[in-house]
Amino acid sequence: MKKKLIIPVVLSTALLAGTIPFSNVLAKQPEANVIQKWNENANVPIFVKEKHVEKRTTSNATDALNYLEEKKNKIGISNTKTNLKEKTAIKDNLGMTHVRFNQTKNGVPVEGAEVIVHYNEKNEVVAVNGSVNKDVDEGSLNTSPDVSSEKALEAAKSSVEAPAQLQYDPTTELVVYPFEGKNNLAFKVNVNFLGEKPGNWFVFVDAHSGEVIDQYNAIMDADEIKSQTGNGTGVLGAHRLLHISQSKNPNEGTVFQLADYAHEGLGGIFTYDAPTGSLFTSNSASFKTDYDRAAVDAHYNSEKVYDYYLDEHGRNSLDDKGMAIKSFVHFGTNYNNAFWDGRQMTYGDGDGSFMISLSAGLDVAAHEMTHGVTTNTANLQYRFQSGALNEAFSDIFGALIDDANWEIGEDIMGPGAKASGRESLRSLSNPSKYSVGAAYVPYGNGKGKYPSHMNEFYDLPRNLDNGGVHINSSIINHAAYQTAQEIGREKLGKIYYRALTTYLTPTSNFSQARMAIIQSATDLYGEGSSEAAAAASGFDKVGILE
Repeated sequence: MKKKLIIPVVLSTALLAGTIPFSNVLAKQPEANVIQKWNENANVPIFVKEKHVEKRTTSNATDALNYLEEKKNKIGISNTKTNLKEKTAIKDNLGMTHVRFNQTKNGVPVEGAEVIVHYNEKNEVVAVNGSVNKDVDEGSLNTSPDVSSEKALEAAKSSVEAPAQLQYDPTTELVVYPFEGKNNLAFKVNVNFLGEKPGNWFVFVDAHSGEVIDQYNAIMDADEIKSQTGNGTGVLGAHRLLHISQSKNPNEGTVFQLADYAHEGLGGIFTYDAPTGSLFTSNSASFKTDYDRAAVDAHYNSEKVYDYYLDEHGRNSLDDKGMAIKSFVHFGTNYNNAFWDGRQMTYGDGDGSFMISLSAGLDVAAHEMTHGVTTNTANLQYRFQSGALNEAFSDIFGALIDDANWEIGEDIMGPGAKASGRESLRSLSNPSKYSVGAAYVPYGNGKGKYPSHMNEFYDLPRNLDNGGVHINSSIINHAAYQTAQEIGREKLGKIYYRALTTYLTPTSNFSQARMAIIQSATDLYGEGSSEAAAAASGFDKVGILE
């Protein structure tokens, strides 16, 4: 019996739910069962598809605001011209234009509330989607802070025990933050650091009291330089052809670096040694020492993922603006994880038993780099269903780019893991082949397996796997796998990429993902096409229904 989707009560990305190994990490008990206070007027989903398209004079932010004002009763937001601020306006390769707005209150952005107006190539509005906060829109709110951003930053750093040395300069932004039934004026602080417990923390500090409201870790788990071809040996012994560069060092002469400047419009691909923070170098164009192996694979796989996004989707790097791609290897000691920290990839060496060097997996690199694509597009919040979507898109593109099978992480599993029957991290084709940890079992249907259907959904508290981002992602993974069986990998990639970059917003849930993916298939292949039917069928089979 199929189960209808239940929207959850709340609205650095690591590859795993924890560090090491599953038997330990997933067995960690939650500190407390967090009770959520649901506000039904916060983040109200919108998806309006115009059955009879309406001709407009143009397709820009001004016209989109005029349209939303005309349709404000249907959309559910008043004062559109005052309370919506243009974020982006993008014309895609189908000739469609997508104007994205952030909801604001007195000029202060409302966290996660975005509205997108979609025009076809004839300047006709064909759809509107996103979410709005009706209470913020209709009510009054004091948006003048009583504490400074500097004090908010100090409170945020203290709350996450940030070290003195941060990876990047922290950022603060004044926002309206819906949380547990209340709309709070808050400073959104991003603090990023490495160390024993890496963090890409988003901390929300009350702008009136200075107290921390909420926080979550988004670790998603002048010489001339000339590019040339080099080579190296990977973790599993594969011979890799690499794009490297050379420079002249006054003390050492010519040295070769894992620095790739061969791609026009790209800031480069760079691979660093995490303990020293330095680029990998060699006295020759060959990188073949044992210590080089993890770096060779990270460098090689980064280029493969870059090429996929450029060749298949016309995307120039993770931000589509040619941002440099940076990887750090040999992070930590016996570190069984890899993560995207909001700006770069970092890979551990594994403990040699459960995992080997994580940079060995092309799908692992694709997973982490796709988190970078997500950060720069839908920016799905890394909690609950939106966080599970974030993880799922990374797994799906991991399996599309490393297309040998529908497993994630099969190349990085160590002998101990394989001996225990763990041959990969997750499976898109058969999620329930693996068990979840003991702490997760009480929140599911009692069978203790990764879910492949909504009737197996884990209703987790926010302090356990960020509300199930790694666990429940397998439902979306399986929906994508089912669709691919009907239309193939290439079309699946095009549909899911379009949904991620065109329709999804930070607080999108599973139901909204279904609509976005079906709409994307319709855009690409036509109303009533077999591709659109296959997209719907994939979600039907996992119980995510209209």
